[in-house]
Amino acid sequence: MATINPFARPMYIMLKPTGSLCNLRCKYCYYLEKNKLYKEQKNHVINDELLEKFIKEYIEAQTMSEVLFTWHGGETLMRPISFYKRALELERIYARGRQIDNCIQTNGTLITDEWCKFFKENNFLVGVSIDGPQEFHDEYRKTATGRPTFHQVMKGIDLLNKHGVEWNALAVVNDFNADYPLDFYHFFKEIGCHYIQFTPIVERIVTRTDGLKLAPGMQEGGEITDFSITSEQWGNFLCTIFDEWVHHDVGEYYIQLFDATLANWVGQAPGICTMAKECGHAGIMEFNGDVYSCDHFVYPEHKLGNLHDKTIYEIMNSPKQKEFSKMKHTLLPQQCKECKYQFACHGECPKNRFIKDQYGNSGLNYLCSGYYKFFEHIAPYMDFMKNELENHRAPANVMNHIFSGPHYSK
Repeated sequence: MATINPFARPMYIMLKPTGSLCNLRCKYCYYLEKNKLYKEQKNHVINDELLEKFIKEYIEAQTMSEVLFTWHGGETLMRPISFYKRALELERIYARGRQIDNCIQTNGTLITDEWCKFFKENNFLVGVSIDGPQEFHDEYRKTATGRPTFHQVMKGIDLLNKHGVEWNALAVVNDFNADYPLDFYHFFKEIGCHYIQFTPIVERIVTRTDGLKLAPGMQEGGEITDFSITSEQWGNFLCTIFDEWVHHDVGEYYIQLFDATLANWVGQAPGICTMAKECGHAGIMEFNGDVYSCDHFVYPEHKLGNLHDKTIYEIMNSPKQKEFSKMKHTLLPQQCKECKYQFACHGECPKNRFIKDQYGNSGLNYLCSGYYKFFEHIAPYMDFMKNELENHRAPANVMNHIFSGPHYSK
């Protein structure tokens, strides 16, 4: 068993208990097509034997005293509550003094009072996928029969609030809603959501021999999908929302990307892999025990092994995964290496690094110009908040500071 080290880096493996099974057919979903990898297997749910093996080894592989289980989909609530009760029982059996926490990602349409009572009693953090107000959400997030889902999701959120369940929003930013950043942001404030994760959609259509149509990162080519955001949109979106947030909402509303950027600004770990120097500590396990390097790299070439054949510790510490982890930094193109904001994004997610830089080198992030605009825009505010933190004052003091021009005087 690995020794607990309070200074070690955590290891995460998201578990997909239903594989890619889902009751929705969101147009931009990158995971629905993964069922093609397992089309010969009829039952796409994890069995009890594998569940126990995963929980036992996942806890034993940790080098930290706190262990986070992340249940992901597909749609996680397509498994019954009894499944998760069994998982909690196994967590208690194998905890051995560690603190165990659980978070679960859902599209929100299947939430009931019974689910909410279970989440509340067991301290689950619930991530709800919602893409802003009805017009934005229903543009792409539909049922298998093409019906809108906004009202179902809002009903689920109301139930979470009714039962006092802790939840946050995972909001996809696409070609449609990106042009209305303030409408988007104000909606989340209106529904009382204080923790928001914005995810830009960038996907490409390619031709592969395994039947998959979406391209993995770090490979050029393919055709950008019509629902993908542009780099210009992303930059404008972030700048506009940041202006609203930095003048009114610091310390009250938490935008994951803004928090991660501030962390990088002060030289701390950003908390999310996309903005870290290296990634690779967050894998993904399918219902049958297959483990992949990352949720966005579920492709045969990025399969690390199967839990039936190797332990989690062996898989996540394998040479292949270590190479994947370092790839993010070692393959930075010259433009990134020369960029004054490399420390703030580290090239962002490898999934989005498929265009050439100004020198003709491969591996530049598709969203690079948008991020650069964002960092240029927020630099004086970040410098101020960094100074506040270094002097043991609250970064929220930035809301009371008047900035004149592109830079301020310390």
